Amino acid sequence: MPRRFDRFIDDLSRVELSARACNQFARIGDEARGNAIRRSNLRRYLEELHAIGPRLLLVGEAVSYRGGRLTGIPFVSETVMLCGVDLANGSHVLGSDRGYRKANLSTRVSTEASATMVWGTIREIEPLPLLWNAFPFHPFIAGNPLSNRMPTPAELEIGASFVMRLIRLFDIECVAAIGNQASFSLTRLGVRHEKVRHPSQGGKNLFVAGMARHSQFPRVEDSMPRKSQIQEIKEGVSMRTKTYSGKTQPAGPKAPLPTKNAVRLSTVPSSAKEKYKGGRD
Repeated sequence: MPRRFDRFIDDLSRVELSARACNQFARIGDEARGNAIRRSNLRRYLEELHAIGPRLLLVGEAVSYRGGRLTGIPFVSETVMLCGVDLANGSHVLGSDRGYRKANLSTRVSTEASATMVWGTIREIEPLPLLWNAFPFHPFIAGNPLSNRMPTPAELEIGASFVMRLIRLFDIECVAAIGNQASFSLTRLGVRHEKVRHPSQGGKNLFVAGMARHSQFPRVEDSMPRKSQIQEIKEGVSMRTKTYSGKTQPAGPKAPLPTKNAVRLSTVPSSAKEKYKGGRD
């Protein structure tokens, strides 16, 4: 496997954090062996996406304890990582058959609602977007590692250089922020971007609608908007919504959604032996 991203991952592994955050790539500590697997998983993911040639970078806020904290890959639970994802164009990414491994074999395979919803949506986009976080580590509530919290401005500053490096490594054209903190970080960096609702806490429909809008995501290095490569995620979404003062609102009666092969984003595979198909029939 090419070692194009070794320096990037090595720099991630050397970042020192406060007692309220976890570096899931660290080379020392109690989880050094599991972290080595997570570094390997991340390298495979970056190489796999580099071969696809993503033009869109989706930036979340921070790593979650049931997702990237365990797998080393942003917005990827162990279920999604081991099952793999069938893309709308017929290709396949992730999966244990591609060498991705669970870091801790003594625990149950994790699932995460946000990971399921994000992948159920982006699998429709051609080419597949690259996923990352403004703070690429796991921030948690003091004394409770099995929790998530909002990253601080200082933590977002730590992650800023890694966001910019990925934009250059992948020659990214368009950037979207998933959530307010990601948008805040990108604004501080001077990166032109579109903001979409985070899918957690009841935001699934707004996230899907945001990704489906024909709103022409701004290019990173161009002040002129470029037509987005994003395809509609749900049939009729762009016709049923309009944006007023930055808010998506209904525009006329809702068209019926198709029932067959509709994306059921809440569906989670029951076994790692299944292929993750985004809830397709």
